[in-house]
Amino acid sequence: MTGGWRAWRMSVLGMMLALGACSAPPPVLYSIAPGDGTPQSGGPKVILLQQVALARYLERSQIVRSSENYQLDVMANDWWGEPLGAMLSRVLVEELGQRLPQSVVLSENGAVSSPADATIELNLRRLDEDAVGNLVLTAQTGVNFKGQHAPVLRSFHFVVQPKVPGVPGEVAAISAAIGQLADGLASVLVAGPAAP
Repeated sequence: MTGGWRAWRMSVLGMMLALGACSAPPPVLYSIAPGDGTPQSGGPKVILLQQVALARYLERSQIVRSSENYQLDVMANDWWGEPLGAMLSRVLVEELGQRLPQSVVLSENGAVSSPADATIELNLRRLDEDAVGNLVLTAQTGVNFKGQHAPVLRSFHFVVQPKVPGVPGEVAAISAAIGQLADGLASVLVAGPAAP
């Protein structure tokens, strides 16, 4: 009886060691860094950024390296440090606030709320590398100005060449592309509603 018990304990211990040896290392977590842009005068007093809508293939913890050639190249052990939509909202609120110092920029999901003079809706359709390794950002926005019936619609397409290879280069290029998107959104907000 004792020998059977000892053999059972040894086999369980062996399985635990084998499982421990096969386990993957913890994922490497990344974050998009806000970048400064050129401050602009004017713009709505209170701006509300609604939650960023992502293409479904981007709604994952793992970083998407590319969506070229009819397949997704997803990094198994390189993850975003927070949900991508929430991170993009946080970064864009900070970047727009820096570019539009006369405006207060709020996030739809934040704890602070106020009636908005302009509301930004944003669809992010692509955010990954193309076949030659350039980062591609494609987005659509609708900016609703208070008192206007129709939103101002714009499409954005940015291509950024990563300065270093691998995921760190891709994330730095994403940060640069989001900064360019913030520049474009700031210009739409300063220009105001389209003439009737």
